[in-house]
Amino acid sequence: MSRVAKKPIALPKGVECNISADKVSVKGPKGTLSLVRPHGVDVAIDNGHVQFSAPVEHMPMAGTARALLANMITGVSKGFERKLELVGVGYRAAMQGKDLNLSLGFSHPVLFKVPEGITITTPTQTEILISGADKQSVGAAAAKIRGYRPPEPYKGKGVRYSGEKINMKEAKKT
Repeated sequence: MSRVAKKPIALPKGVECNISADKVSVKGPKGTLSLVRPHGVDVAIDNGHVQFSAPVEHMPMAGTARALLANMITGVSKGFERKLELVGVGYRAAMQGKDLNLSLGFSHPVLFKVPEGITITTPTQTEILISGADKQSVGAAAAKIRGYRPPEPYKGKGVRYSGEKINMKEAKKT
């Protein structure tokens, strides 16, 4: 059996897990998420713990399903967040209604439509905080915003994850 799938997932207080024939749904204080149950993987709740089992040919999928469900349980109880930093002269971010308005040195402002289930705040003009219950959609939103102006290797200007180390290149010598 997969080492990942062997570990049971403890359900925290306030989190409900419902298992049906084709999907597993998790409900908590931060929202509700659901996962399509993979073919051949059995899911069971025993004493506040979620257990996975599968025959040998479906074992890799059992480990994947366990990891996805563990992230869903963490998301509906604590939530996930990503912090982005804007580095560069004149680079700013501000919320404009439900959209994120980014000034990234282009001739025009960049408007980012906030996806459903995601909350974006701007504590300062050069910081963006993305939070939500779904780990995948929080990471995808952060990657999309970073993709508008990734950090460049000569001066380090651009949108970067908080704490990201940029390998700087040496400038051309004459």
